[in-house]
Amino acid sequence: MPLIEHLAELRKRLLISFSFLGIAFVVLFRFSEHIFRLLIFPLKSELKFVPVRPFITIIEKQAASSLVFLAPAEAFWMHMKVCMVAALIVSLPVIFFQIWRFISPGLVEKEKKYIVPFIFFSTALFLIGAVFCFVIILPFAMTFLLGYKTENITPMLSVGSYIDFCLKFILAFGAIFELPLVILFLTRFGIITPDTLAKHRRYAVLVAFIAGAILTPTPDAFNQALMAIPIIILYEIGILLSRILYRRGKNA
Repeated sequence: MPLIEHLAELRKRLLISFSFLGIAFVVLFRFSEHIFRLLIFPLKSELKFVPVRPFITIIEKQAASSLVFLAPAEAFWMHMKVCMVAALIVSLPVIFFQIWRFISPGLVEKEKKYIVPFIFFSTALFLIGAVFCFVIILPFAMTFLLGYKTENITPMLSVGSYIDFCLKFILAFGAIFELPLVILFLTRFGIITPDTLAKHRRYAVLVAFIAGAILTPTPDAFNQALMAIPIIILYEIGILLSRILYRRGKNA
């Protein structure tokens, strides 16, 4: 298509995505307090590894930090941010479908059949990443950061800072869990090969730590490592899946 038609198609897909996002935001704003209570989980609870099944248990912290707001509008904007991120997550299937509709004119009929797997796995991987971050990474991070050399000081967290910290982590982990799917599609369309991915593994590790430094809301090395290590593991999973897909393609 000509450039003008591409831009018109992009505008159409963006309008549909933002319209659904706006509707989801309006509906979910009524439940913002319930969503906020859910987001307090990493602050009030922590995971403990035990030697018996299920090997991981959730315990409530005895002296959990309380949240305060330091500006008149801080609590209001906190609810707005919570609802916007919740609306984004609810809208993911529609957004991924619009992305597919935008790129599908450039695909052959055989490739267009991947629309359902694309929408399902892209949404599922994002949700898995978000849940993994919320249930495992955030409680561990909050326990470590709020308990590290704080014998003589008392943490006082503003609700805005805490919500920003959690939401940025959740969105970042949801995004990086898409990495295996991205690698699979690049392999499927012949853009990269498993050998190329393996050859550039060292650069992938470097990029993972750079991405960890950019995506994490704080500049410390601890949070950078929390983000970088999953990226490296997902990259290796992507290489493994890419090899399987590449071999099947050669044998077909």
